[in-house]
Amino acid sequence: MTDFLDALSRAPDLLAQHLLLAFAALALGIVVSLPLAVVSARVPVVGRVALGLASLIQTIPSLALLALFYPLLLSLSALVGGGIPALGFLPSLLALTLYAVLPILRNGVTGLAGIDPAVIEAADGVGMTRGQKLRLVEAPLVAPVVMAGIRTAAVWTIGAATLSTTVGQPSLGDMIFAGLQTQNWALVLAGCFAAATLALAVDALLGVIERGIARRKRARVWLALGVLAAGVAVALAPMLRPLVAGERATVTVGAKGFSEQYILARLIGHRLEAAGYRVRYKEGLGSGVLFAALAARDVDVAVDYSGTVWANEMKRTDTPPRDAMLAALTRWEAGKGLTLLGRLGFENAYAFAMRHDRATALGIATLDDLAAKAGDLKFGADLEFLERPEWRAVRDAYAIRFGSANAYNPTFMYRALASGQADVISAFSSDGRIAADRLTVLRDPKGAIPNYDAILTIAKERSGDARFVTALRPLIGRVPVEAMREANYMVDRDVGKVSPDAAARWLEKRVGL
Repeated sequence: MTDFLDALSRAPDLLAQHLLLAFAALALGIVVSLPLAVVSARVPVVGRVALGLASLIQTIPSLALLALFYPLLLSLSALVGGGIPALGFLPSLLALTLYAVLPILRNGVTGLAGIDPAVIEAADGVGMTRGQKLRLVEAPLVAPVVMAGIRTAAVWTIGAATLSTTVGQPSLGDMIFAGLQTQNWALVLAGCFAAATLALAVDALLGVIERGIARRKRARVWLALGVLAAGVAVALAPMLRPLVAGERATVTVGAKGFSEQYILARLIGHRLEAAGYRVRYKEGLGSGVLFAALAARDVDVAVDYSGTVWANEMKRTDTPPRDAMLAALTRWEAGKGLTLLGRLGFENAYAFAMRHDRATALGIATLDDLAAKAGDLKFGADLEFLERPEWRAVRDAYAIRFGSANAYNPTFMYRALASGQADVISAFSSDGRIAADRLTVLRDPKGAIPNYDAILTIAKERSGDARFVTALRPLIGRVPVEAMREANYMVDRDVGKVSPDAAARWLEKRVGL
């Protein structure tokens, strides 16, 4: 219970961000839906098209819709010369607004179509104009039905807003995703509890408004609106901090969605906070999204891996020596306006791992051995590995064909291996779970997997900031793989009892920073 309460203490700041995003999307959805509902009720062809498109959007998974807005906004920003953020609030707002449209639009059209024709005839009989009929007759009759649609949209929007973490927008999803990656189930439960409580509270207040409108109880309506307005005001307060006189410069540290990246992000953040910067984090980003965020200046600094940039961004399939690769990466990133500050000192390469007893029983020690028996084995990969060029390179070099292959969240990938649902997984060489679970890492005799040195990359605007660069330079070459593996092991071994922030503090002492 104590762990849950400690985790819940992290909710207030994220709750404010979550509420602001959800309410902004709901408000924009209302602004779009209500006029469209009126036009759709008047013109059946428009109604069929609008409802069809809104229904189609609902079939797109929330996570996919959020991800699709990233390349769209990135392309639009490039088209107009920059300035349009492709990560964070804007893509989250647009995606959630689209989800909010259908229930409001559908209820609005249904309500207008269901008005007794005799009422409309009576309004026409007293000489009302179309605008007067809408304002004085149709709107009051339809309002309770529309409010029911708004309640549905509010619950959907608040729930889907947890996924905005994946595109760098702070929300209660930060707790859920971080908890999943670090196996901190109290943090996951606290995030889910906070999101559910928020949804229920908002639904209850909107229910009061719905019943107040239906029963002509204006005082009840205004009271509920006042409480909602107060909640929005609380949500706006954290957003005003950067405007306060004397506020420190804010920098954004980016991170991918696994334990090591959370630890490294805090390691960077601690250095920048000591240098006087205010730090915020955009975590849970995919590999391609992280690099694009640096290039688009949505993120100021992040740790990536040389092999990832080499294969995914540069589209290179050769495997040059480590120093030659770093030199080529440095030149290429400079051409993109980025500064590759250097290697942190350890490598986090993709590696194929098996339970030690299973590998021993099957006589598998190398990828050549694996290829001979892969047809009878189940492969478990992280969420992106099966689509990465590294997998294609390994598959083609060794002619590996598994009996089945499934993608997992990294935490559950290791669980699948432990339970026997997977025989082989795509692990990471610096992952503490390799030691924690006593796994066997298979050798790569053909060198199909490139180097994966952890590299520190700075966005263009920060490259000329001497204080910023000076704060981060001591990290270069100071983090050996043993220390990184121990920090990862601390988080993984204790199943969420050691936070990434605590692991980063330990790592600082371990390497003398």
